[in-house]
Amino acid sequence: MAKTDIEIAREAKMKPIQEILDSINVPDKAEVYSPMGRYIAKIKLEYLEKLKDKKDGKLILVTAITPTPAGEGKTTTSVGLCDGLNKIGKKSIVCLREPSLGPSFGMKGGAAGGGYAQVVPMEQINLHFTGDFHAITSAHNLLSALIDNHIYWGNKLNIDVRRVVWKRVLDMNDRALRSININLGGIANGFPREDGFDITVASEIMAIFCLSNDLYDLEKKIGNITIAYTRDKKPIFAKDLNAQGPMTVLLKDAIRPNFTQTLENNPAIIHGGPFANIAHGCNSVLATKTALKLSDYVVTEAGFGADLGAEKFLDIKCRKSGLKPNCVVIVATIRALKMHGGLNKDELKTENLNALKKGLVNLEKHISNIKKFGLPVTVAINHFVLDTEKEIDVVINFCKKLKIKVSTCKHWEKGSDGTKELANDVIKLCEEKSEFKFLYNDDVGLFKKIETIAKELYGANEVIADTKIREQLKNFQDNGYQKLPICIAKTQYSFSTDPSLKGAPTGHVLPIREVRLSSGAEFIVVVCGAIMTMPGLPRVPAADSIKINEKGETEGLF
Repeated sequence: MAKTDIEIAREAKMKPIQEILDSINVPDKAEVYSPMGRYIAKIKLEYLEKLKDKKDGKLILVTAITPTPAGEGKTTTSVGLCDGLNKIGKKSIVCLREPSLGPSFGMKGGAAGGGYAQVVPMEQINLHFTGDFHAITSAHNLLSALIDNHIYWGNKLNIDVRRVVWKRVLDMNDRALRSININLGGIANGFPREDGFDITVASEIMAIFCLSNDLYDLEKKIGNITIAYTRDKKPIFAKDLNAQGPMTVLLKDAIRPNFTQTLENNPAIIHGGPFANIAHGCNSVLATKTALKLSDYVVTEAGFGADLGAEKFLDIKCRKSGLKPNCVVIVATIRALKMHGGLNKDELKTENLNALKKGLVNLEKHISNIKKFGLPVTVAINHFVLDTEKEIDVVINFCKKLKIKVSTCKHWEKGSDGTKELANDVIKLCEEKSEFKFLYNDDVGLFKKIETIAKELYGANEVIADTKIREQLKNFQDNGYQKLPICIAKTQYSFSTDPSLKGAPTGHVLPIREVRLSSGAEFIVVVCGAIMTMPGLPRVPAADSIKINEKGETEGLF
């Protein structure tokens, strides 16, 4: 019987974090990093400043086909590729997002890779880790408290309580908190108003945290957050409440990148964690830039399918940071492709070439989308034991016609030995000349930007929005926000907003339900379809299986 992820992680022979950092020439000095226990460290910003003049390594972006219940394995493949690059003699660091407690206790049960391609210590990473998410939650809710306190003590800024746009957050899936009434119980508690919670990973503070270049940039961006409007619709900013100072204080240690290691004792940076379906889905700019200064090859992932995470990585993160990937890896599984071809999850154990061939349209669309950004692309098949040679050959031959290389990756079973082919492939791709370009220009109108994403990447025929939403977008433009990029929130399970539409649907419409100005993070959130920025728990949450056993060990994380 195969070992579980947590069993494999417990058997890991971890090295002290000092040894991991020494392997990439990070000095063992108090002014360079702070150990967070034996196997985790936070790098100090002062040291990062000293690295600025060092030459950057190559940047490899790992993305995937549209997710299915069968699984794709971006994180696992990212870790496996990093290990594979180190195995063949290249200095590589993997940059990942921190797992959220929401999916850890909800759908996923953890997000630290799997099999023999994991980051460790797995339990700490999947739970509280270094407390970064708690700091982000606290900073966000401090601003909420300051808003209601200001209104209570006379409301000098004339905030219209009906136009407070700043919600509270919690790092847990709790649908009961999506829409609430606050300040109840009499005059001593304030003025009653409607409010709600988002999950912490969807917070604008999380976005700012991940897009800031340093502590001062962080403080400036926090100050520019739009929190509310007056009765005559004048915007009120966080800096009007002097909130940026204390909020930055709460984040001063969290913003320092976290170093851990893979099962094979290669360095990993895990920092920040916005979801790609409801936020921009990438780890922090600081983490990625740090890794580029300390290694030859940086492997980083973007959340969910390439239509979400990769698009936002390229159109938002790269636009804001100046980063440019040297190549892109699209992860696919035979299982998931067969689901896109019409099979149910319980029908995946047997060979089905017809369903696989039908499902390849999803992979083809993602390849086509990445090419629109002018980047070299390769495909990684995340291998499962029931995959047949005929099925693998179908994918290889299909991609061959598209002039795309395919690597069969067995990192879950074999660690770095299972990704040598992919590692050699990305090295070659990184040397290719590319003409990286954004999907849209800054000066294009906001609605036109949304249409471009919907039509070019999603295969939609039309974007529909009521008059109120169109007016909001026009007001954003009139107030100087036209140049901001778009962050679309939609289901991760389809190119459309209907999660049941698999493959590569065309001719559908993108319905806009809501638009939000993230003036601090500097993008426009466009909420589409039925997607929620505070997810709920499934009928049987992962929490049902998570417990402490008789040895005092955590069980159920995977």
